[in-house]
Amino acid sequence: MTVPEDRVPVSGPEVEATRLRCLALVKKRAAMSAAVAAVPIPGLDLLADITGFASLVDEVNAEFGLTQKQIERLNPRLRIIAYKAAASVGGMLVGKLVTRGVVLRLFQRVAGRMAVKSSAKMVPIAGQIASAAIGYTLFKRMGTQHVEACVAVARELENAGIDHNVAEDDDAVGATSGTAKAPLLVM
Repeated sequence: MTVPEDRVPVSGPEVEATRLRCLALVKKRAAMSAAVAAVPIPGLDLLADITGFASLVDEVNAEFGLTQKQIERLNPRLRIIAYKAAASVGGMLVGKLVTRGVVLRLFQRVAGRMAVKSSAKMVPIAGQIASAAIGYTLFKRMGTQHVEACVAVARELENAGIDHNVAEDDDAVGATSGTAKAPLLVM
């Protein structure tokens, strides 16, 4: 999924379509996490999960038009609404620059389950299956929570009166908001 950096947050029926695309991506990445979790090499699954989840968060944010760069281009009022909405729904990764360190801190919150997943793989066959199942479930749950946080932020911005039509007249720059034709994007 490649999305232009100047995309504005999604709205209307596009929110649900984007949500469904992103949930399918979450399932795909969770399956990849499960496959890596089944490999009996200690630490490999954690490294793959951190890298994979950071990439997933970046892609989901971009799909919703909620990367840090995209939010910074909104006018200040909408930028504040976006960040407040992200904070209110627990979307700590919405509109943020996602690094491995940030994801590692997030994974530390589920450290107990990650430890069970890592130690379970040392038991031949059954442990590897259990590790894969735990890895899939954790990755899918965390990914789904992030997608739903992005949906909530997009809806909040939509409720704030965002109209994603581009102004037709020569003196307007970027997309417009409502009937007042106030610039939505700050260049």
